[in-house]
Amino acid sequence: MIKENKTKDYKSLIQERVAKNSRKRKIFNNFMTVLLFVFVVIAIIPLASILFEVFKNGVGALSFEFLFSPPGAFGSGDGGIGPAIQGTLIAVGLASLIGAPVGVLAGVYLSEYSSSSKHFAYFLRLFNDVLTGIPSIVIGITGYISLVLTLGSFSILAGAFVLSIIMIPIVARVSEETLKLVPNSLREAAYGLGLPKWKVVWHIVIKGSKSGILTGIVLAVSRVAGETAPLIMTILGTSLFFSGFNSPVDALPLRIWRLASQPYPAAHEQGWGAALVLILLILALSVALRMFAQKRSTYKSTT
Repeated sequence: MIKENKTKDYKSLIQERVAKNSRKRKIFNNFMTVLLFVFVVIAIIPLASILFEVFKNGVGALSFEFLFSPPGAFGSGDGGIGPAIQGTLIAVGLASLIGAPVGVLAGVYLSEYSSSSKHFAYFLRLFNDVLTGIPSIVIGITGYISLVLTLGSFSILAGAFVLSIIMIPIVARVSEETLKLVPNSLREAAYGLGLPKWKVVWHIVIKGSKSGILTGIVLAVSRVAGETAPLIMTILGTSLFFSGFNSPVDALPLRIWRLASQPYPAAHEQGWGAALVLILLILALSVALRMFAQKRSTYKSTT
């Protein structure tokens, strides 16, 4: 009887401690959940405020004429941002054609081939990090000296090349980190089947990391689509539609800057409208790229 009573006392004591610890853990978990939610709200408030202000001040300027016509006279409030939208799409498209492949290939090298030359890979990563932190105006000035003065005129080619330089380190870093997440067991299984390394990298590693690589490209596109300083130094801007790759073009960041610099309320309203169009354009490009990648992956999985 004495042993049974002691056993019951031990069991009840253990149950009390477990229940007490469980209550403490539950309270702590609830506290951390609320705290994290508060931090998320604090992080969202600035972004939501910016989007709200841009939408509130810019939605009134949106119209068919505003989106597809060239700018009107200075301070008149007439015309639109058609050449700016066209120039932004062309410049970002050309920059992506240059910067995205180079960045992805650099990430592939750093992730899959750098083991044989660690010193070179170290300096390449260092160079990539330094290039990421260089102010865009410095890259723009370099583009002006090396491209604009050499070609003899401002052009969309010079602007696209400068934007691609900004894209490359972003895409390279994200691609490298994404490729490293692919399990080594998949690589070893492919090598065990006798596949050469380039096939393993292409068919296993890269295709298994498409969503992450695409995320890096989307981040880079979002970054360069809003750059202003490099475009001032390379494409200059114009009120006309695209007339050739060796000619100046307009772009949404340049148009926003010019409209915001004017002392006229009508120009400011158009500037807000152009800012709203730029945000919607970046959002549309991001969604389109993700839908394209998802559609291709779904198609290949069904076939």
